[in-house]
Amino acid sequence: MLDMNHYVSLPDFADPDTIDRPAVSLHMRVDEHAAEIPVHKHRKGQLVLALHGAVTCQVAGAFWIVPPQCGVWIPGEMPHSNHATPNARLCYLFAEPGIVDLPTDCCTLSISPMVREMILHLAGAPLDYEQGGHTDRLARVLLHELTLMPVERLYLPVTDHPRIRQMADVLNANPGDRSTLAQWAKRLAMSERSLARLVVSETGLTFGRWRQQLQLLVAVRELASGASVQRVSDELGYESVTAFITMFKKALGHSPGRYFAALARTRPEAVLVPTASTEVDDRADGPADAMADM
Repeated sequence: MLDMNHYVSLPDFADPDTIDRPAVSLHMRVDEHAAEIPVHKHRKGQLVLALHGAVTCQVAGAFWIVPPQCGVWIPGEMPHSNHATPNARLCYLFAEPGIVDLPTDCCTLSISPMVREMILHLAGAPLDYEQGGHTDRLARVLLHELTLMPVERLYLPVTDHPRIRQMADVLNANPGDRSTLAQWAKRLAMSERSLARLVVSETGLTFGRWRQQLQLLVAVRELASGASVQRVSDELGYESVTAFITMFKKALGHSPGRYFAALARTRPEAVLVPTASTEVDDRADGPADAMADM
């Protein structure tokens, strides 16, 4: 888990906190920079936008997943770390506090094509763009539009309670672990009833729902990185691909193939070319076409 008392600077970039502009944007390819940025924080609020691949963001109390064409909003002064899939292409947007009322808590936002294009345009502008000029006005409109973006349910509540943290660490390392609540209680030297109450009081979810949410985050991350539905289903310990797709659809409203196809339809031309790392086939490497409609 994170050591929230240790901060490092964002590598390779000018410090966005020192730039006196409403918003600045930076473009990054993971193959050109470290895939993992350790715990750090910014004075400004930050949006981590995934153009391709996925990013996992960890803050005190929760994990957040950023699939393609979504962004995780991180308020200013909040310690966090980011871990990107090897194929990720990202944009960082830094917003000056107080210009608009952006969320005070972390959240995953579904980014519209217009807002994404505005972020990309800003990433191509000089960091010291003219105050009061065209780019300055665009940045201010962008921040207002950002307040209208819908929130996605792609996070896992994780508290500082040592037993919750232990379960989160184990399941994050091995998301296919199917240990029952009783087995976990034995590992943690607790009664089953006490552990059930602890999980609900600390996370707001039952143990089963909490573990399923963790598996959903892992599934989105792995599918975005190019893994097949069959492989992800197997790694998460599902007895069948059908059961996995049913879970995915109940949580996100679409089967994996349809979910990522919908994201792909909103991509800008620069990242629209299909590749093996972005296409998701609900047929799971075999003939099961009906699964896409589950």
